[in-house]
Amino acid sequence: RHPDAVARRGRHPQLHDATVSAPPAIATNLPDTCVCGRQPARPVIRPAIRPASCRAVGSRLVYGANVDVEIAPSMLAADASRLGDECRSIAEAGAHRVHWDVMDGVFVPNLTFGPDVVAACRPAVDLHFEAHLMVVKPDELAPLYVEAGCETVLIHAETCPHLHRSLAAISEAGARCGVVINPHTPASSISEVIGMIDEVLVMTVNPGFGGQRYIASVESKIAAVRAMIDASGRDIDLEVDGGITAATAPAAVAAGANVLVAGSAVFGHREGPAIAIKELASSV
Repeated sequence: RHPDAVARRGRHPQLHDATVSAPPAIATNLPDTCVCGRQPARPVIRPAIRPASCRAVGSRLVYGANVDVEIAPSMLAADASRLGDECRSIAEAGAHRVHWDVMDGVFVPNLTFGPDVVAACRPAVDLHFEAHLMVVKPDELAPLYVEAGCETVLIHAETCPHLHRSLAAISEAGARCGVVINPHTPASSISEVIGMIDEVLVMTVNPGFGGQRYIASVESKIAAVRAMIDASGRDIDLEVDGGITAATAPAAVAAGANVLVAGSAVFGHREGPAIAIKELASSV
């Protein structure tokens, strides 16, 4: 694994003590200029992903009771005119990751964040950045998001004719690699790559738009993927994305998910992201 790759998160039930200190940060040296070529890049200190049960991590408050569950707000629902500030707001609220829903207008009927946007926001926070590539050409775009500062890059099984090769390229670029499956895609589609991935993302809506309704029938597939992960004996995150709220999160977690992507539920909450993340984390 590339020396700049983010450290894998361990699950530590003993970290329930409010006095526990944050894990050591990882210093990552960026190029002399960011990918946009218009501004100097700064070294960014990126932490290992933190267990959700810690009541205090540095200056951030984390509310979750379940040590395995992490909250990854989706920037798709953030205010696009102030993305850096939105990243800071969710960091202060206790989020564990920043989830970038990257859409190309072809694989899904929407067009969102390019690598320059992600790179511009990278210095704003020390949270883990992950790029979810809903694109038809992930092999071309994945390296750009690693260069922009994403520690995890997730690609769709539906768009990759050579999935092994595509995932290996992400790992070789220095990032954690993950595979995404749509609601109609069977869990068996990832069985041949389970030994090389760091994360599985099960979509609980059809990708392309925020604010959709959670598809509860996907929970059986979440459970099937969790069984595959457990059988592999590897430390693989199981993430869910789509319609995740304080009402739907408990069932997703009960089925086996340990990372929750939430967009509208966080940024659209009437009392703001801090209360939204507290409610979401407390629900599980």
